[in-house]
Amino acid sequence: MKTIKGPGVFLAQFVDGKAPFNTLDGMCKWAADLGYKGIQIPTWESFLIDLDKAAESQDYCDELKGKINSYGLEITELSTHLQGQLVAVNPAYDLMFDSFAPDAVKNNPKARTEWAVETVKKAATASRRLGLNAHATFSGALLWHTWHPWPQRPAGLVEMGFEELAKRWMPILNHFDEEGVDVCYEIHPGEDLHDGDTFERFLAATGNHKRVNILYDPSHFVLQQLDYIEYIDHYHEFIKSFHVKDSEFNPTGKKGAFGGYNDWGDRAGRYRSLGDGQIDFKTIFSKLTQYGCDVWAVMEWECCIKSPEQGAREGAIFIQDHIIEATEKTFDDFAGSAVDKEMLRKILGIS
Repeated sequence: MKTIKGPGVFLAQFVDGKAPFNTLDGMCKWAADLGYKGIQIPTWESFLIDLDKAAESQDYCDELKGKINSYGLEITELSTHLQGQLVAVNPAYDLMFDSFAPDAVKNNPKARTEWAVETVKKAATASRRLGLNAHATFSGALLWHTWHPWPQRPAGLVEMGFEELAKRWMPILNHFDEEGVDVCYEIHPGEDLHDGDTFERFLAATGNHKRVNILYDPSHFVLQQLDYIEYIDHYHEFIKSFHVKDSEFNPTGKKGAFGGYNDWGDRAGRYRSLGDGQIDFKTIFSKLTQYGCDVWAVMEWECCIKSPEQGAREGAIFIQDHIIEATEKTFDDFAGSAVDKEMLRKILGIS
């Protein structure tokens, strides 16, 4: 068993144009003062990390890591959620996802995909230079719009979709393997990897590539009505990253899992601050500890009711209170004895 590391915080949702959320130093001091021990860095925020420099310069990475360490913090993972999304975009979403891309590749899906692939590769090299062994990202989606199809999907569409998704990711996965870093896909609605079956489809399509792993976030499974506890039993060996985010599902006679096109506050399934939702985190932390999952517990704040400031304050305490110090002893060791083969034979009735 392993003791989960933490608490950590994903900085993406807290970035702002106002201090302290507009500088690396400001965000580090803020996180450390709240009791966080790690930060997950969104690589699309250039004031937090210059990904080009980080991929090219060990000196830059040493300085960056040193600055963060000076606040008593560690980097948990780098994140390329936005860039990973752009590795695979169905044409139906081109206009909306263009906002994630630099101007030079907008309105050019082929160039945008190439840029995304190279950018995620840079994150692999930067992760290695920073001494990290796991990376957080999205898979992107070619098939998502067909998940509840009408008319029915043509035969072979799903298989072709996962073949193409794997084809786009294989060069990235191979580069991550060269750098010794695991790719942790956040299993998330809107992505082609959104549950257990789709993770297995992708894993098979990559030839069971050893760098294909999971960022486990139970909040998304509540919205899907998937058993997020049993999920750990099935996939614990792949869980290399962990977002601690709460959610709830309260269906009514008017709305359920599909949400009725409502804003988040009015949906049946919605994200909440830690402790305000329905997720059984005691069991989650117990399972991950029991299975020896070597992960950081990183708070991702997304709540339709509570302020981010309060959510962040409470989140550090919530995670710390749930971390289990893995035991190195068996509770009944005091009653044990050394191996005595003669006594064992007598107990078993062996002459």
